Amino acid sequence: MLVLLKDEHKEHLKFLTGVEVGVVREFCRISIEFIKNGCNPKVYQSAAQKLEVDAETVQYAVEGLMYLLSETSKLMTNEVDFQDSISILGFSEEIVQVLLAMYLENRLMIRNVLSDMSMDLPHYYDLEWRLDVQVASRSLRHQITPNIVLKLHLEEDHEKSTHILQTDPGNLMQLTKELEKALDEIKSTYCRRIVRNID
Repeated sequence: MLVLLKDEHKEHLKFLTGVEVGVVREFCRISIEFIKNGCNPKVYQSAAQKLEVDAETVQYAVEGLMYLLSETSKLMTNEVDFQDSISILGFSEEIVQVLLAMYLENRLMIRNVLSDMSMDLPHYYDLEWRLDVQVASRSLRHQITPNIVLKLHLEEDHEKSTHILQTDPGNLMQLTKELEKALDEIKSTYCRRIVRNID
């Protein structure tokens, strides 16, 4: 799958078209370190002094490379699509090969880092329910509406939590319809494509 870069990222990566292959290798190494350990402004300063450019240019180039590597790793882009994605940026064949080698060498590690950074949202573990109905009353002058009590058990980071919910049958029917619509929608080709790209 081709990665479509925004114009902003293309501008950031344009700086690398005018430098030597060794510099591109160093920028790739800095980008991988950025993905693993976060930002280090001192590295930008020292690289900027060596290349005699401002630190902001170096930072943008590293961030552009980081974005390219993380997006292609997230999508598990194959070699041909990776080369096609960056060929429009005007890199020489030698630089394309350096970027490809760096991508192939680090894509699984980048994917692992990205999955570790993703949020672990609470998910369903168990559900208990009870129907509460008032059976008798001396002063009953209206129709009795039963209540449904739900005890929802969720799990997040191997920790379980419990939530008590109460509703009437009408609301429960509406909730059921909405959930069924959502489940039907997730089966659509559009949603499957999105899920495939996220994984």
